[in-house]
Amino acid sequence: MGASTSTSTSASNTEALTTSQTTSSSASAKTFTGIGNLIKLLPTGTIFLFQFLNPVLTNSGSCEVVNKTLDAILIALCGISCCFASFTDSYTDSSGNTHYGIVTSTGLWPSSSSEDLSKYKLRFGDFVHAFFAVIVFAALSLLDSNTVSCFYPDFVSEQKTLLQVLPPVIGVISGSVFMIFPNTRHGIGYLLSDDQSSTSTTTTTTSA
Repeated sequence: MGASTSTSTSASNTEALTTSQTTSSSASAKTFTGIGNLIKLLPTGTIFLFQFLNPVLTNSGSCEVVNKTLDAILIALCGISCCFASFTDSYTDSSGNTHYGIVTSTGLWPSSSSEDLSKYKLRFGDFVHAFFAVIVFAALSLLDSNTVSCFYPDFVSEQKTLLQVLPPVIGVISGSVFMIFPNTRHGIGYLLSDDQSSTSTTTTTTSA
């Protein structure tokens, strides 16, 4: 009887532990999925630079005053880069070469005399995308574990909860806004779309 009770208790504990691990894994998966979806809204080059330099500048979270200063500059520059990238675009010329430029009220700068770039002119949606790019980057950078440990270590206990809540919320809001103002640009730091890549390949093949 005692052995049966012990076995039952052990099984219950194992089941509870398994359930807890499953729940934890599910929460972690949702967290990383939310973060991954947000990163797609940002220029990959800027995100890579931040993820590479942030641990170095923060000394993996063990900060001195100089570390805080340097990391604050990095976050500010990366935020400016995310904003700036929203006002850039690219096009493929008749030779299959991809050109990048800054969006203006008349098209792209620098312009090409052989291409009509008026369809790339500045739009209200560009300002919306720039604003949300900065908001998304701010959320990701300020909730980074190294940033938290460096600037506000007392906040570590709440970080995990915010990482589970904020990315999905910001993702839903950003996704809704991007449905109203679709982002069709492929600016500096963003990967070319499949359509743009296939157009470039087709043009090159035709030229050959």
